[in-house]
Amino acid sequence: MSESYDAIVLGAGAAGLMCAARAGQRGKRVLVLEKAEKPGKKILISGGGRCNFTNIGAGPANYLSGNPHFAKSALARYTSRDFLELVESYGIAWHEKTLGQLFCDGSSKQIVEMLLEECAKGEVEVRCNAEVSAVEHEDGRFAVMASGQAVTADSLVIATGGPSIPKMGATGFAYDLARQFGLKVVEPRPALVPLTLGGEEVLFREISGVSAPVVATAGKARFPEAALFTHRGLSGPSILQVSSYWKPGEEVAIDFLPDRSGDWLLDAKRENPRATMRSTLREALPDRLADILAEKLGVETEFGNASDKALRAAQERLKRWTFLPNGTEGFAKAEVTVGGIATGELSSKTMEAKKVPGLYAIGEAVDVTGWLGGYNFQWAWASGVAAGEAL
Repeated sequence: MSESYDAIVLGAGAAGLMCAARAGQRGKRVLVLEKAEKPGKKILISGGGRCNFTNIGAGPANYLSGNPHFAKSALARYTSRDFLELVESYGIAWHEKTLGQLFCDGSSKQIVEMLLEECAKGEVEVRCNAEVSAVEHEDGRFAVMASGQAVTADSLVIATGGPSIPKMGATGFAYDLARQFGLKVVEPRPALVPLTLGGEEVLFREISGVSAPVVATAGKARFPEAALFTHRGLSGPSILQVSSYWKPGEEVAIDFLPDRSGDWLLDAKRENPRATMRSTLREALPDRLADILAEKLGVETEFGNASDKALRAAQERLKRWTFLPNGTEGFAKAEVTVGGIATGELSSKTMEAKKVPGLYAIGEAVDVTGWLGGYNFQWAWASGVAAGEAL
């Protein structure tokens, strides 16, 4: 005989635990199945172990999706302030870093423990080491076979995330399950991921470990934060941000001196004709980066001997230095996934599949991807609450 529940949640990550807690506290009998040995593994490693649990400015504009309006309803009904109230109710100390990012003062474990306590309040059962081998839907009920045990429920929630960070056990299981039920999937690709360089740009690998505050651009997306040069290419917050928008074959542009405008090199020439490109760039950028940019710009003489035309060309290039990445570091290094279960298949209010009553999808499994900085957690909380209230 199989055990019977009101709802089965697949995945004990941020979205799954939030959904289960909310449904359990509404009196539903809820089972969470997690294939890992403990819940919340991705939460535990996030934010360098301090969990960037939300962003105070989170709104629909901070997300990528095939339908940019889809996230509006859930995000409006459960905001970053709402989650912060929950955090504070547990006495978890927090601090704000740059750009509205909120972190635990202590450890990510506090967030996992809080979610598990919320589940306990709703008498939610959380089973780890539960590998799902089959899911069936018959006579309005879902049957799940997990680690040799059969369980059934009226509702099933897909909260297994995307394939980013496979070493944490991440897979495309959510997409396989969605397709099994006839739901469309937007082709997933790595997001918030370092970009790789080849060809002549390999020269920049020589300054691996050097970072600088820049403005990075891909398509119409612009992000002013640090860029980091690595032994494989480009990383750092500004690059991770634009990677979500970048597509193979496209350029990424970097403004190396966003605080400089106008003919600042001509001004430098007038003020100090004996200055060089190298010495001038070293005043504003790390030495090794300044040296490599000066070498590539090719203005090797003192400014007094350089033409205004050459200096203007150098200004323009420093303002928009283009790189042509040959790829990304893939799902192995991606923090999240762009794409996933198509939003057109789901209700934006409840996260329920329009074609399959009782089937829900939340969190990273859905084609909604946040920026770096706590936005993806806020989507997990908001979509989890939306489904948890509807179960």
